[in-house]
Amino acid sequence: MKIKLAATWLAIGMMLAPAVGFTTDSNTDHSGPVAFVKDSVITTKIKTKLAAETHLSSLKEIKVDTDKNGAVFLSGMAHSQIEVDKAVSIARDTKGVTTVHNDIRIMEYK
Repeated sequence: MKIKLAATWLAIGMMLAPAVGFTTDSNTDHSGPVAFVKDSVITTKIKTKLAAETHLSSLKEIKVDTDKNGAVFLSGMAHSQIEVDKAVSIARDTKGVTTVHNDIRIMEYK
């Protein structure tokens, strides 16, 4: 009985071996997590610098995204063009940033 059970398990194992071979990780460059961390670091640095500008309150509300190539995307609302210019300047002066795409809008007061 033990021989029959062992033979069954051996046959199942041999049938599953090709399936295990096909499920190996095909992503051999492994740059994904490293790029993600780098992008997150750039975004965090910019957000920290924006938050430190205490005299420009709306800068804390600006959304910052960074892609894998170091391109920064700024969006949201600001009180004035001075605040928009300051946010763009902070982003450009941050290490690792290649380009800055500005989509910050100035709030209209009625």
